[in-house]
Amino acid sequence: MECGATGSAIGLREDFNGATLRRLSRTTKSANQACRLLALAEIYDGGSRSAAARIGGVGLQIVRDWVIRFNARGPDGLLDGKAPGPRSRLNDAQRRALVDVVESGPTPAIHGVVRWRLIDLAQWLHDECAVSLDETTISRELKKLGYVKLSARPRHHAQNERAMGGLQKGGFAAELAKVRAKLPKGTPIEVWFQDEARVGQKNKITRRWARRGTRPSAPKDQWTKSAYIFGAICPDHGKAAGLVLPFCNTETMALHLAEISLAIAPGAHAVVLMNQAGWHTTGKLDVPANISIVALPAKCPELNPVENIRQFMRDNWLSNRVFTSYDNIIDHCCEAWNKLIDQPWHIMTIGGRKWARGS
Repeated sequence: MECGATGSAIGLREDFNGATLRRLSRTTKSANQACRLLALAEIYDGGSRSAAARIGGVGLQIVRDWVIRFNARGPDGLLDGKAPGPRSRLNDAQRRALVDVVESGPTPAIHGVVRWRLIDLAQWLHDECAVSLDETTISRELKKLGYVKLSARPRHHAQNERAMGGLQKGGFAAELAKVRAKLPKGTPIEVWFQDEARVGQKNKITRRWARRGTRPSAPKDQWTKSAYIFGAICPDHGKAAGLVLPFCNTETMALHLAEISLAIAPGAHAVVLMNQAGWHTTGKLDVPANISIVALPAKCPELNPVENIRQFMRDNWLSNRVFTSYDNIIDHCCEAWNKLIDQPWHIMTIGGRKWARGS
C-alpha cells in the first residue's frame, strides 16, 4: 500500500492490514488515534490518499506524516505526543554547578541568606553562569534534577559524626557481643530503644491540607502544664512499653525500666539503647536483671528511632489540640500510646534499623 502527497509515495509497513487497524481503533481510548487508524486502514484496503484524508479530516501532507510515524513506531506512533517545549538554557556543566551549590548550601556572609530561595538561585546563576532564568524555570530544572523542598531535620551543632558512624558500622555489634558474653549461652537478646517526650499545653501545630494561597488555622494554647511519655520500643518484635509521668528523674526512669522488664519475653535479655541524660547514666539507677543499657553517642538523636515514633504520635494524635488540664494531658498521652501499641506494624516500620538487630 502506498501513500503520497507533495513528494514521492511512501509504502505502509506490511505487518499490519486494514482489518487489524480497524480492530485496534475500537479498543483504543484515544479518539485521535482511532481516527488515524481508520484513515490508514482505508489505504490498506485499497482506498486513495484523498479518501484517507477525508476520514481523518486533514490534508494530504498530514496523512503522509501519519504514515511515516506509523511505519516507524506502529500504532503507538499515531498517539498524540507531548510537545518538547523550548530547549533548556542550562548546559550540563551549569547543571552540575547548580547541583553543587544547592548541595553545599549558601554561606550567609557571602550570599546574605541562610537558605536558598528560587530568587537567590536565579541571582547566583546570573552572577556565576551569566544565565538569566525566572523562578518558575529554575524550579522546573531542580525538579528534573530530583530536588524538592523538604523540611530540614535538626542536627546538633556539636555532633560527633565519627562516633555516630562508628556505632552503625560495628560499634553496636561490639557492645552486643559484650552483653552476650555475660549471659548464658543461647539466651535470646531483644534490642530496645528508649526516650522521653514532653507533651504540654503549649502544643505543636502540624501541616494540613488547604487550598493554595490560604493559611489554615489550628488551636494552640499558651499554658505550660505538661507531662512526659516515657516510651520504649522493640522494633524486631513490634513491642512497646511506656508510662506517662510528671517529670524526668532517676526514680521515674527506674519505674520505666521496670515496665520494660515486664514486656521482655521470658528467658530473654534486653539491650536498651538510650541517650546520655543524667537520669539514664547515673549509678543510682535501679536496672532490672534482664536489661543491659547501652548509651548512644552524645548529641546524636538521629540514632534513636523513638524520636520518629514520637513525631508520628504528635502528627497523628497529639498536635492541633488544646489540653484543658494536667489530667487531660495524661488521658490523651495514654490514649495515643495505647493506639501505638495496637499497631505493631508501625513500630516495626518506623523503628526498624538495619544496624541494630538482636538475636
